[in-house]
Amino acid sequence: MISQGVFVESNSYLMGRQPILNGLEEVVGYELLFRSPKSIASANIQCPVQATSRVMLDVLSSFGVHEMLGDLPGYINVDAEMLLSDAIELLPGSSIGLELLEDVAITPEIIERCRNLKAQGYQLVLDDHRYEPQYEALYDGLVDIIKVDMITTPLEDQYREIELFNRYPVTLLAEKVDSRHMYLRCRKMGFELFQGYFFARPSLIKKTRLTNSASTFFQLMQQLSRNADIDEIEHTFKQSPALTYKLLLLVNSVSFATREKIRTVRHAITLVGMQHLKRWVQLAIFADDGGLGMNNPLLDMAAVRAAFMEEMARLELKKTRLLRYAQPDECFMLGTLSVLKDVFEIGADEMRKSLNLSDDLVGAMIAHEGDLGTMLCLAEMIEQLEFEEAEQCLGRLGVCPDLVLACQKKAYSWRNSLI
Repeated sequence: MISQGVFVESNSYLMGRQPILNGLEEVVGYELLFRSPKSIASANIQCPVQATSRVMLDVLSSFGVHEMLGDLPGYINVDAEMLLSDAIELLPGSSIGLELLEDVAITPEIIERCRNLKAQGYQLVLDDHRYEPQYEALYDGLVDIIKVDMITTPLEDQYREIELFNRYPVTLLAEKVDSRHMYLRCRKMGFELFQGYFFARPSLIKKTRLTNSASTFFQLMQQLSRNADIDEIEHTFKQSPALTYKLLLLVNSVSFATREKIRTVRHAITLVGMQHLKRWVQLAIFADDGGLGMNNPLLDMAAVRAAFMEEMARLELKKTRLLRYAQPDECFMLGTLSVLKDVFEIGADEMRKSLNLSDDLVGAMIAHEGDLGTMLCLAEMIEQLEFEEAEQCLGRLGVCPDLVLACQKKAYSWRNSLI
């Protein structure tokens, strides 16, 4: 587990947000991981209670719980001192769960504190946990979720642990799930929740390759890129019942949609507006994949990556040429298509032919070339919690972490508007 690290002196933090999924591969929550802008990659905690208070205040005031999580729960690591401090109660129990780190010693004081927090509505989680009899008071009605590390726990012990935990009213979460084979095995073993790079890295998620609707989808994206008129765009939608259906779903789910009944495809396009439609179409392919709808982890990744890169490209920076060769609209498209490319295994030639993409965009997608490629690389590092590498990249670009925090906040907020 990557520990959370903060500097007491700072009011701002970068954040990693790793999805938690259920057995249907729907996003049902996030683990939140923080880093100080002065030390993104490592912890430097002068006073745990004060540091925790600053982190929690930052969640509430800098990011905002709803902007960061939408209606889904988030989970934060806490040690014994953090758990016992009053600072914990700054966070809303309805939105934030508390992960007790593996080194928290079980004492009567800890048990009583857990009982009190549970009564206030907080979800309690045991992180990187192995069965121990002294935890029974927590197993039996206090702890909601137990996380089992699938890398460090030997396979034979995993079956034993599950059998022991099944005696208690707890939900089991398999963490560090790094392959589909491991995911399927964990699901068969009885785990209900899952977390790991298998879900966070699109190159490891194998979905059905685009088939019949691919040409229509690419045609529509091409039309929007060259600002085609509404008649042409309406005609393309009408050629694809699947895309039309997705359009209607999106119009009815977005935050700016009215309660007005949709009469025609043209009416739906008008309600969304061309600027929004460009972004929605780039994400529409994920929105109904496998029946997962708006909780699809691929949509979650594509939306946050695209919006984050777009916001980064809007920054007015003095020490970098980023704005010169990385425009917001290009960055949004690159963020979306980079996920699409990996998941559906679409090659460079197909991208050039179907979308008429520039060499800069293709080079950034395939080999992280140029300033666009640097932007994509930075977004991927933050997604994968590679904070040390991200810190070095930000330093070379002359980007202040406070600005990255603001871009993260806008990206999370825009993603949550899709729900």
